[in-house]
Amino acid sequence: MDRFDAMSVLLAVVEEGSLSAASRRLRTPLATVSRKVADLERHLGTQILVRTSRRVELTDAGRAYVAASRRILEQVEEAERQAAGEYSAARGELHVTAPTMFGQRHLLPVALAFLAEQPEITLRLTLTDRQVSLTDEHIDVALRIGHLEDSGLVATRVGSVRRVICASPGYLARHGMPRAAEDLAQHDGISFQGFSASPEWRYRRDSTALAVEPRPRLSVNTTEAAIKAALADLGIIRVLSYQVADEVRSGQLKRLLSDLSAEAMPVSLVYPAAELMPLKVRIFLDWATPRLRARMDGLDAELS
Repeated sequence: MDRFDAMSVLLAVVEEGSLSAASRRLRTPLATVSRKVADLERHLGTQILVRTSRRVELTDAGRAYVAASRRILEQVEEAERQAAGEYSAARGELHVTAPTMFGQRHLLPVALAFLAEQPEITLRLTLTDRQVSLTDEHIDVALRIGHLEDSGLVATRVGSVRRVICASPGYLARHGMPRAAEDLAQHDGISFQGFSASPEWRYRRDSTALAVEPRPRLSVNTTEAAIKAALADLGIIRVLSYQVADEVRSGQLKRLLSDLSAEAMPVSLVYPAAELMPLKVRIFLDWATPRLRARMDGLDAELS
């Protein structure tokens, strides 16, 4: 039995919450995942996981073993990085993550140009709207929107975004232009469901109408769907400024109640604090930071 491989499979099962989800993540047959966990339990002579119909739970022995396995694998990975020369040469795989739409529109063009300049580096770009753990998922750099909560991360600010309220000219022609936040209660809106933190209809702190929102005509679970619905004249949306920059620029959507915009949120490149940083990470940060700042400055100028 390859214990390192078995540890990796076990961590995937724990992080994903089930054997089947780990199978999909690892692109390994479910039977193989189940067998490797069972082999590990036989080798240890104790039960690690309690399997239910939907999820798996760790036993007390399993929790201790998983914590130790994570430390061991991190140490092995660090040793392999040093042996591969990642601290003296710009090469190897770089794992970067970002919110889906921001990554597609802004980070991907910067990353593609970076790869053209660095032939010895391969990039794994994970675009997801969930908050991922850099340590647990072995991510080198993340682009985050909002204030940083993890004190173990270092942040380099590249710009800022704010929530904006928009509607199509067709919708406004039929329903009229809201002149104050209170007017939104008489309008149709497009709301969000399924987000870990759904956008709130809140405005400047000094506003007397802190949480007025339109009547929810449609609820969706992706920003792209909300924008398409707004373009179809269905109602008013509240999204991040970069998400509708093209539509506002072209006149397909019109910003509303700009004087009530809430405080801007920082956009940052974040990475784990470390005494020694792989050269590929330092070079990527040095490349991406000024280019993302230029793109964000351009957005600010267009939407101001």
